[in-house]
Amino acid sequence: MSTPQNRQDTAREWRHKLLIAVTGLLLFETLTGLSIYFLPFSISNQIMVLLHTVIGIIFVVPFLWYQIRHWIIYRTKLMTHVKLTGYFSMVMSVLLILSGFILTYQAIFQTRISYFWDTVHIIATFALLAAVLPHIVVLMYRNYQARIRDSLQPVIAAQTKYGIHALAVGGVLMVVVFLAAYAYQPVRLDNSLPEDYSYLYGEGRPFAPSLATTASGEAYDARSLGGSASCGTSGCHAQIVEEWEVSAHRYSAMDPAFQAVQKVMGEQNGPESTRYCGGCHDPISLFSGTKNIFREDLTSLTGYQEGVSCVVCHAIKKTDVKGNANYEITQPERYMFELKEGEQGRFIRDFLIRAYPDQHVESLQHKMFKSPEFCAACHKQFIDEEINNVGWVQLQNQYDNWRKSRWNHPGDPTKTIECRECHMPLEDSNDPASGDPMDYNRSPDDGKHRSHRFLAANQLVPTLLDLPGAEEHRKLTEQWLRGEIQIPEIAEKWNSGPAVPMELLAPESVAPGQEVVLKVNILNNKPGHDFPTGPMDIIQAWVELIATDQDGNRIFTSGTRDERHFIEPGSFIFKAEPVDQEGNLIDRHNLWEMVGVRYSRALFPGFSDQAEYSFEIPEQDITELHVSAKLQYRKIDQNLINFLFGEESGLTAPVTTISSDERVVNVTGGSPLAQAE
Repeated sequence: MSTPQNRQDTAREWRHKLLIAVTGLLLFETLTGLSIYFLPFSISNQIMVLLHTVIGIIFVVPFLWYQIRHWIIYRTKLMTHVKLTGYFSMVMSVLLILSGFILTYQAIFQTRISYFWDTVHIIATFALLAAVLPHIVVLMYRNYQARIRDSLQPVIAAQTKYGIHALAVGGVLMVVVFLAAYAYQPVRLDNSLPEDYSYLYGEGRPFAPSLATTASGEAYDARSLGGSASCGTSGCHAQIVEEWEVSAHRYSAMDPAFQAVQKVMGEQNGPESTRYCGGCHDPISLFSGTKNIFREDLTSLTGYQEGVSCVVCHAIKKTDVKGNANYEITQPERYMFELKEGEQGRFIRDFLIRAYPDQHVESLQHKMFKSPEFCAACHKQFIDEEINNVGWVQLQNQYDNWRKSRWNHPGDPTKTIECRECHMPLEDSNDPASGDPMDYNRSPDDGKHRSHRFLAANQLVPTLLDLPGAEEHRKLTEQWLRGEIQIPEIAEKWNSGPAVPMELLAPESVAPGQEVVLKVNILNNKPGHDFPTGPMDIIQAWVELIATDQDGNRIFTSGTRDERHFIEPGSFIFKAEPVDQEGNLIDRHNLWEMVGVRYSRALFPGFSDQAEYSFEIPEQDITELHVSAKLQYRKIDQNLINFLFGEESGLTAPVTTISSDERVVNVTGGSPLAQAE
C-alpha cells in the first residue's frame, strides 16, 4: 500500500533536477537523431550532428549518475512491466552511449564510420523509444487516472513540473540549433553568368557549341566545382588525390598545348567557340562563364588548376554517347565549411562528412561511372557546321571503337573488357571507398580502389608542368604503352606482352647487289580502341627501321629523326592529316577550319598492318646485315610544338619505343677478307 511518505518520496523523485536534466538531454538527443535520420540534408541537420555529438558526450555523466541512483532506490521493488521496461531502457541507453562513442571516435580519427555501429546506434534509438515511453508514460498516466485522490496531487504536480522542465531543457537546446543555423554564414555562390555574356548560339544554349550543360541550365560558381585537394587533406581519399594530381584529367586545362590552341581559336574563331573544348578540357571555366567575349584569359584560376576535378566527374548525372561532352552536371550541396579555409573549419567539415556521410555518398557516387557510356561523353568527338561552317566530321572516337571491338561482349562480363578495367586498374587501398560489390569479380571488402591516374599515352605534359610525381607518372606511362603493366583483373582475357607488338620479317640471306625486302607486321593486340587514338592530327606513331652492316655502318634507314626532331619523309606512320575547305593541311590543331581528312592510318582493335621496305645491298665488303625495327610513339608532332612554343624553345615530345624486333641477314658472296674479319 502507498503511504504518505512513499508519495512524498515519489514526488521528490519526479522533481529531482538530475531526472529533469537527463530527460531533457535525452529528448534533445532523440529529436536530433530522428531529424538526422529522416529529414533531408541541411545546415540545421549538420548543426544537429555537431550538437548531438557534443550533448551526447555531456549526457553520459548525468545519465550514469542518475541510473545508478535510480537503480539503488528501486532495485528491491517487485518486478513489473514498468520495472522491466526500465531495465530494457537502461540497456539500450548504454548501447547507445557505447555506439555513439565509437562513431564519434571513428568520425574524428578514422576515415569513415562503421556501418555496423551506425546501424546499432539507429536500432538502439528506436528500441529505447519503444521502452522508455511506456516506462514513463504508464507511470504518469496511472497517477493521472487516480488524480481525484487528494493524496496523489503532489505526485501529479511534480510530474507536471517534471514534464514542463524537461521539455524546456530540450526546447532550449533545439533553439540553440536553429540560432546556430541562422548565424552560420555559408560561402555565397554566384551562379550567374557575366552581364556581358555572349549567347552566340542562343540563350537556351549558354554553353554551346559544347553539348555539356548544367541541371539548372544556368551557371555554376567555379568554387562549387573545385576543391579537389580537400578530398585528400582529410585523409579520406589521399591516395586517390595523389593519383589524380598528375593525371590527364587534372591537367586537361593547364596543358600548355591546350592553352595555346585555345588562345589561337579564340582569336581566329571568337572566344565563344572555345566553349566547344571546355566541356571536356575545362568544364569549371565553361560552367562559370569564363569563356566569354572581353576575357583575355579564357580559363578561370580554379579551372586551370583542377581541369576535370573530383566534383566535375562525380557530379555528372546524365551522359549521352553522342560525344562532345554531352553530359548534364549537378551542383552538389556542400557541407558546412567545405568551401572555407582554416584548420578549425576543415576539422568540422571532415567530421561532418564522416559522421553524416549520406549526402556525400548519394551526391557523388553512382553506378554510371562503371559504364563505357559514361566515358563516351568526352571520349568521342565531332565537329559540325557550328564550328567549321561546313558540316559534320567525325574525329576521335574511342567509345565506338570499343563498342564494335572484340572486347565488347554485351551481357557477358567474363569476356568483356571495359574502359575502367584498363585505364583504372585496381590498386591496394585503405580508402573508405575501397571495395565494390557491383563488379562481377569484386567484393565490398576487397581492399582496392580504381586508380585515378588514368594512365594512357601522354608522356610530355606531366613533366613539362612539373606536376607532383611527374617523373614516376612518365615512367608508368611508358610502361603502359609498352604493355609492361600487369592487370591481374583481366590477365586471363588478353595475351601478355606489348600492347602493340611488331614482327620483323627478313630473308635468311641475300647477295651483294641484290634487292632485300623487309616487312614489319604491327598488331593492335590489347587496346580496346584504335591505335593510336586521340587527336590524330597531333599524335604520331611510326616505324623506325635501321639496317647496318657488321661494323655498324648504316645501309638503309626509315623513320629516323633529324637534329630538329622531324621524322624522315616517306616513313611508315600512323597519323591523320585533316584539311580545310581549300584543301590546306590542318597542322596546328586548328580543328575549327577542318572539313575532312586527306590521309588517315590507324589500327582497329585486333587488326594488323604491314610496312614494307626494299633496298639493294651495296657491292662492298658486307657479310651481315643487322636490321632493327621499332614502333615509336610521341604525343605531339614537332611541327605543332614549334608553332605553339617556338622552335627556339628547344622543346620536343618524348619518344617511347612501344615494341621492337631485330633480325640478322647473312650476306653471301662478300669478299673473303671481309668474311674472315
